[in-house]
Amino acid sequence: MKFVTRKHLPRRTVLRGLGASVALPFLDAMTPALSAQSTAPVRMVFVYVPNGVIMRHWTPKQQGASFDLPRVLEPLKPFQQDLFVLTGLAHRTGEGPAGDHARAGGTYLTGVGPKRTTSADVEVGISVDQVAAQALGSRTRLPSLELGCEATRMVGSCDAGYSCAYVNSLSWRSATSPNPPETNPRSVFERLYGSLDPDPDPAVQARLNANRKSVLDFIQDRTAELTRSLGAADKRKLDEYLSAIRDIEKRLGKAESRAAAPSMEKPGGVPFAFVEHVRLMNDLLLLALEADLTRVATVMYAKEGSTRSYPELGFSDPHHPLTHHRNNEEWIEKVTQINRHHASQFAYLIERMKSIREGDHTLLDRSMVVYGSSISDGNVHTHHNLPVVMLGRGDGSLKPGRHLVFGEKPMTNLYLTMLDRMGVPVEKLGDSNGKLDHLSGL
Repeated sequence: MKFVTRKHLPRRTVLRGLGASVALPFLDAMTPALSAQSTAPVRMVFVYVPNGVIMRHWTPKQQGASFDLPRVLEPLKPFQQDLFVLTGLAHRTGEGPAGDHARAGGTYLTGVGPKRTTSADVEVGISVDQVAAQALGSRTRLPSLELGCEATRMVGSCDAGYSCAYVNSLSWRSATSPNPPETNPRSVFERLYGSLDPDPDPAVQARLNANRKSVLDFIQDRTAELTRSLGAADKRKLDEYLSAIRDIEKRLGKAESRAAAPSMEKPGGVPFAFVEHVRLMNDLLLLALEADLTRVATVMYAKEGSTRSYPELGFSDPHHPLTHHRNNEEWIEKVTQINRHHASQFAYLIERMKSIREGDHTLLDRSMVVYGSSISDGNVHTHHNLPVVMLGRGDGSLKPGRHLVFGEKPMTNLYLTMLDRMGVPVEKLGDSNGKLDHLSGL
């Protein structure tokens, strides 16, 4: 590999080695290569939490630019000037007599009520992430990235005669084709940087893990050659990026060594602790976005209807049953703690996005990140007045730092607005009836 000058380093520079390829983050040396572009890449990310939230601890009392973040959203306070709280959005297509969790999952990014079936003839609608991926995916290695933190299955009935596909997948590349999330961090890592062990026999997986080399070992000569051509700031950024890759490899190795114990059932690479798992997935997502391996992603911290428990909070009650609290204040308190716990993991992702520089901006500045649920009140399964926050500035096209309250509007109106900011204008998505006003300012 030969680099001409530090002023003409292509944005698509990749360090390649046997079985591995490492795309680079944005460096100052790439600025001339980007100067002909009218805008920098904008990223679109959707992070989902299930079973609704305690809305009185989510919704700010004040509107506009001067508002206090309630208890559940307090972990996002350092980023208050980077976020919108959007009140009044709805998924009315998720309403029905039964199967609210399946309809919530199926509707969230599509705005289409799913077909009630437990067979292979699932049908809902193309999701907003896939509209963007189909338009922009040829510009990146991965058109989109789908991540999850809870084991899923795509067949059978999971909720009142609705297929498990609706509960377990937010992303739909067509009305009948779900994109199930990848829950194994090792599999995600190898999608990003290449598999060093092609299709290994499960019987020897533990030995391969023990002897596995770092992807960085395969590109060390190319890395040294590149580093010699970079300025001090770019050298520091490249070192931080490669160190993050090395750190993730070490964490994956620890997870795999624990998963090798005979009494454990999870596949290798999947941590048992929720926080460890979600942090790994957040960090993998960051690497993918920073290196422009993809510009579109979905993350499910847990599947809809999840019964996961969170013993790190001091109690072991499963999430979903707690949300049917029947106004029991003790149960409401536990749900609130779970809601805030999820928000804390999301705050970690946002903190890291805000710390990554891309020229004069940050990765967060050049992103739109939506966080929330497709159910508001989990006790009665309401699909209106949804919990929604969005962070980022869409590369300057958005003016956050505000709590906006809309007379009820379809959630898909937000998605039309986001697609427009991505340079993918569409007239209709699901039940949309227009775009949202005021996101660019009053």
